[in-house]
This record gives sequence, C-alpha cells and structure tokens, in this order.
Amino acid sequence: MITASERVALPPVIQGGMGVGVSNWMLARAVAQRGQLGVVSGTALDTVFVRRLQDGDPGDHMRRAIDHFPIPQVGADALKRYFLDGGRAPGQPYKMLPMYKQVVSVARQQITMLANFVEVYLAKEGHDGVVGVNLLTKVQLPNLASLCGAMLAGVDYVLMGAGIPREIPGVLDAFAEHRTASIRFDVEGVPSAEPEYLTFDPQAHGVGLDIPMKRPRFIAIVAASSLAATLARKANGRVDGFVVEGPTAGGHNAPPRGKLQLDERGEAIYGERDAVDLEKIMALGVPFWLAGGYGSPEKLAEALNAGATGVQVGTAFAFCDESGLKNDYKRALLEKVRSGTARVFTDSVASPTSFPFKVAQLEGSLSEDQVYSARPRICDLGYLREAYRTPSGAIDYRCSAEPVTTYLSKGGRLEDTSGKKCLCNALLANIGHPQVRNGKYTEQALITSGNDLVGVDRFLRPGASTYSAADVIAKLITGVGSRVRSSGDASHPRPACARDLSHC
Repeated sequence: MITASERVALPPVIQGGMGVGVSNWMLARAVAQRGQLGVVSGTALDTVFVRRLQDGDPGDHMRRAIDHFPIPQVGADALKRYFLDGGRAPGQPYKMLPMYKQVVSVARQQITMLANFVEVYLAKEGHDGVVGVNLLTKVQLPNLASLCGAMLAGVDYVLMGAGIPREIPGVLDAFAEHRTASIRFDVEGVPSAEPEYLTFDPQAHGVGLDIPMKRPRFIAIVAASSLAATLARKANGRVDGFVVEGPTAGGHNAPPRGKLQLDERGEAIYGERDAVDLEKIMALGVPFWLAGGYGSPEKLAEALNAGATGVQVGTAFAFCDESGLKNDYKRALLEKVRSGTARVFTDSVASPTSFPFKVAQLEGSLSEDQVYSARPRICDLGYLREAYRTPSGAIDYRCSAEPVTTYLSKGGRLEDTSGKKCLCNALLANIGHPQVRNGKYTEQALITSGNDLVGVDRFLRPGASTYSAADVIAKLITGVGSRVRSSGDASHPRPACARDLSHC
C-alpha cells in the first residue's frame, strides 16, 4: 500500500499509453522529464521494434539501447536477423515475426523482451523522471515477455486495462524475485475446471539472479467501481492505483452496461449505469486518476477536487510533436480541428474484440467505406486473435477480421465478420510502418482518438500549427495552484505534487 507521504509525490498527470507506437519512447521521455508519468505503449512493440530496424534504425536509437540489454546475444541475434543498413528498398515488404501462440520459441519470446527493454530504456535515458508501460490484458500472449523486458529496463509503473488484470500484480512480484510466473490463458470452449496457462521463466531466458528486477507499481485501468473493488481485494498481489476511464477516451471503450443500444449515428449509447461511483473508488483507499475527456486545466482541477490524484490524458499527447503518430496524419487532423470539421466516431463493429472502438474520421483512411472495401482481408500479425479449442481438443486461433471463409472454417459466425477491420495492420500504418503486399497494396491507417480531439487546438500557441508535450503539461497545470508542480529540468526534476488523499 502506498503511504501518505508517497502519495504526495505521485504524478498528477499520466500520459496515456496509446495505440501501437503512438506512445513511443520520445513522448514518454518528454513527459517524464517534466515531472509527470510518461508511458510507452507495449502493444505490438515487438513488431514495431523489428520494423524500425528494417527501416535502418534512423538516429541509431534502437542499436544504442540494444547495447545495454543485459543478455548480449539476444541483441546480436536481433540485429543479424532484422537490421537493414540504409533501410528497405522501395516496395520491399517487412520481414514478419512469427505470430504468437500458447507456446513459442525462446527466440520469439526474447525479441519481445528486447523490444520492451529498448523502449523503456530510451524513455528513461538521461533523466530521473518516472516511466510506465501500458499493456492490454486481452492481448495475453506477449504480456509476460513484455513485462519481463520492461522490468529489466527498470520500468517504474505498469498500467493495464482492457480486461481484468487480476493476476498481473503476482507476475510482477514473481519477476522481481526472478521466479516463474503464470497467468490463466483464455481459451473459448475450455471448461473452467480444465484451465490453460501461459508461463514464463526469466531465468530460462538468461535473466540471472545478478540482474536486477525491481518491482514496479501497478495501476489498473477500470471503467467501473465494481471492477476496481474486485482488483483491490482479490488480485494476487498489490494494486497501487487505478485509472478510472470513461467512454469518451480513445481506443477501445468498455461496452455499455446492459443491452447494446445505438443512436441515430450508429454509436453505442452510454447511460447512468455506466457512470463510475467515485465515492466507492475513494473508499478503496488507493490513489486514482480520472481519464476520458480530462485533458484541460479545468478538468484536472475538477478531478483533484473530487479526490483524485490527477488525470490520465491521451488524445492531447497523441497529436503533439513527440508522439509516434505519422506527421501527415497529425497535420491533417489538427487542420480539421482548427476548421471545426474534426469528428470522432465510436464504431461498435470495427474491432475484432467486439468492444466499441473510437475512430477519427480522415479521408484516405480505413474510416472511409471505399478504402476499407479495397483492402484484402488478411490476418498476419494476430495480436487480437482469440484462442479456441477445436473439436479434436487442440488449441487454435481465429480473428473475425481474417478472410471470412477461413474464419467460418474455424467455427466462427458469419455475423461476427461484418465491418471488422484489421486493427493490427492499421495501427502500424498509423505510425509510418505499413506493410506492403506483393508490391501492389500498402496497408492504410485507421486513427483512433478520444472525443477530446475537437479541443486539442487549446494547446497551440498563437500562430503555431503544432504543439509539444511540454505545451500540454504547461497548459494542464495552469490554475490548479500549489497542488501540482512540474519541472522542465530533465536533470533535476522536482516531485510532481498531487493531492494527499489521506486528508480527503
């Protein structure tokens, strides 16, 4: 449990761990240097990493961090296999990693470890601020290797939502002691009395007892007070805080409670049952941050007055200079914001997970029906695949965005394929790493954003067309008084003071 004195030093602003590579090491580092919690996204980070190498590693950043990985042969093997000096030839497709399964090779796990180490190492490089990693609970297969790699780099926080991360605190405890960790593997058709597991042994991957593995703080991302209560009381280890996220946040949203109803635009309708009871959250006695439309100084003040430690902000950071979102997309959407034409649609069918998914409307992207229809259906990254038990008793994998006949042959339902989009490939296109297929088709973007997109021009200085992470932080802390302090000095960051909940 975090003590009252420790609460005072908790960051009031958490930068959201967005998308695939949007919350990259440069963004997290810029935020952490200013006394707030910078967060890297660990989702599909192994693929992001090897694509950076195949693009020639501009700036030599990947190779600089690889030199510090405590298991040198892993880095040497990765460079030999994936690094292309000068980058790929025009039209050359990326070399693919094998898709994850319940059991994969040691080398496949070690690429994931290395990728997460590199991202966290670079985010923490050269300053004393705090850095977290965000992972999706539902993307189960890479998570253990991802956590191990992030901990090898000294990650300070782990943030996880998109599911019930009840077993993750115990994983962090085990890894901090160099012990094997396991989590239950969700497999459709497997009886609860016959559970399947994912297991990871750090020492089997070269993490000796002499290599430090500190236990990071764990923050669960929740959309209901009941889930927070379950995690606080029944998790297999310490839960250090919560991010309470509303349905206006970008990316995947928790579905509305009860029967799904759509409005005239086709968006999910959220009601009173979906509002989070903050009194119940406070009663749990752990710090919490509010998220989803809290990217303004007024909302930060509101959160502090409601007893929160602070806010998590995603959309504002997603469109700042340091984020990994491709600059062309940033410029186009910021221009829409300035002209008053920006629009975000909560698509209830786009994601293979069947969770509502926020989509920024942008010409030339998969948000347009004709662009979506022109894409050949293919699933070759597989992060959102679901595992299921076959009639023979084996475990196989399917995705409702894969070719329809393939999905049906695996026991999927036809109605589940309608409107499904390959988020894995689209999110990599968002950050400038689209796959090229047969020299003819290049994967297109599908940009996610919170509803707060329409107001991000508040961070633009007079006459400016872009803004930085520092601009976001400076604007957010305006007018909230001594409860929040921020440092612009990377070498001597002051503690970011949040409200002491022991006095609430």
